[in-house]
Amino acid sequence: MTTQMPRNPGVAAARRAIVERAEAYVRAHFDAPISMSRLCRVTGVSERGLRNAFYGVHGVSPKRWMMAERLVRTQVALRASRDATTVTIVATEHGFFELGRFAAIYKKTFGEAPSETLQAAGFIRGRSTHKPMKEHSDATWI
Repeated sequence: MTTQMPRNPGVAAARRAIVERAEAYVRAHFDAPISMSRLCRVTGVSERGLRNAFYGVHGVSPKRWMMAERLVRTQVALRASRDATTVTIVATEHGFFELGRFAAIYKKTFGEAPSETLQAAGFIRGRSTHKPMKEHSDATWI
């Protein structure tokens, strides 16, 4: 029979604090590429320590977490598009510069192409895709 050692609450709290500092920095600098070495300097830990903290808190590496966070923010921006925009503009604003790779990862993650998300929001290539609503007549309904 294997017994698991109780988790040290101090270690868990320290990992959480490291991850929270990293997340705050990423969210504050979302429009710029962020290297692992920069995150390590911001959090004050080694790359291994940062990776261990992210695995302990999120179950994924910092890079994978940053990718997922950027993807979700990109999807939100595409869905919220009310002005004429393109997938390219939204993707690059969220740090994606390899557009083919971005589109493939986006589709794998969300089950639709980024252009489909944008089209569902009502705009693609600067044109509205919403059907105009039919006007009601001025007739009084009894």
